[in-house]
Amino acid sequence: MDVYRVTGGARLAGEVPVSGAKNSALKLMAAALLAEGTTRIDNVPDILDVTIMSEVLRQLGCAVGTADGRVVIDVPGSTSTETDYRLVRRMRAAVAVLGPLVARFGRAKVAMPGGDAIGTRGLDMHVNGLIQLGADVRSEHGYLIATADRLRGAQVAFEFPSVGATENVLMASVLADGETIIDNAAREPEIVDLIRMLQAMGAHIDGAGTSTLRIRGVDRLRPVSHRTVPDRIVAGTWAIGAVMTCGDVRVRGARADHLERVLEKLGDMGATITEHDDGFAVSIDRRPSARDIVTLPYPGFPTDLQPMAIALGSIAEGHSMLTENVFEGRFMFVNELIRLGASIQVDGHHCSIDGIERLSGAPVEATDIRAGAGLVLAGLVAEGVTDVGHVMHIDRGYPGFEQHLRALGATIERVSVPDIDLPE
Repeated sequence: MDVYRVTGGARLAGEVPVSGAKNSALKLMAAALLAEGTTRIDNVPDILDVTIMSEVLRQLGCAVGTADGRVVIDVPGSTSTETDYRLVRRMRAAVAVLGPLVARFGRAKVAMPGGDAIGTRGLDMHVNGLIQLGADVRSEHGYLIATADRLRGAQVAFEFPSVGATENVLMASVLADGETIIDNAAREPEIVDLIRMLQAMGAHIDGAGTSTLRIRGVDRLRPVSHRTVPDRIVAGTWAIGAVMTCGDVRVRGARADHLERVLEKLGDMGATITEHDDGFAVSIDRRPSARDIVTLPYPGFPTDLQPMAIALGSIAEGHSMLTENVFEGRFMFVNELIRLGASIQVDGHHCSIDGIERLSGAPVEATDIRAGAGLVLAGLVAEGVTDVGHVMHIDRGYPGFEQHLRALGATIERVSVPDIDLPE
């Protein structure tokens, strides 16, 4: 089993690049299914999830090539409409092919997705949205099966601004007859990025960046070249790491306007934030001050940065409360932070944190992508050595993670350790 072995005490300083957003690139790859021909997507991160999505598309019949941050997808006139369970169960984002397949080919059979253990994250809103567009959707033997002779425009109102459901209904509606209105749509930059690509493909969509999207369906779309928006979650991870270690880090290639709530909160904690044409810098020369944080859909504080925020609160000066309003299972990793000596109590969707000056190194395990990154940051401010296990989670979301940390001055290495053989 591979682990990240982190020796605490380093101060992060220097420059770190940020590539395209995982949460955008995967959906852009799925959107390529909407048009026959060759689509090129640039600024794609070199991560495990992109590899998995590439294989999902290959098994549907596409030719996929990846090199130097570019993914080239050659989509044939007809593809398979059934995904491989073994692939989809490894990554929830693979369910994004559901909307494009049923919109273009009238049928999709998509395995129930797996992914991070951060809550129930049901597919009800995906299913109900497609049903309102005229699809027949049923669950059978671990698969979602959607069929439709032709989707038709409808008014779709979400009870919660789900990113995944917004993306699936959006991609389905661009080839539907008539007009579709999506109310309470997600507003994340990754949604806007998807809309920009769909518009370039010939889709008629109004309202990008707002909670109401209007889509007028067209008969066909064309392949395009598109550049992925920068990854705000990776950028936010480096920003929080700088504050935790009393560091000075310039994040290159990021967009500060996509992280307004995060950078504002770090400023309240004592950090200096400097915006640049190609990103931003975060520096602090004292222990950060504790501040309460509430996660919310965009433009609120992102739930994907919640584990890093709790790690930050665990060594900040004073008491803070973090309230999780998006994924109820995201506190699963808190017990691992407690193993490092953090003083944290969880009550429902509230997390009460009493900051201490320094954590204590210990073996811990990542429970999901972001929890893994948060635990590594915690290891940077812990006395001694912290081994973070299940690093395959981190591989799914952070390209060159340990290399970037070492370039910033961290002492971290990836090592293989033997599994424990239990007696029979």
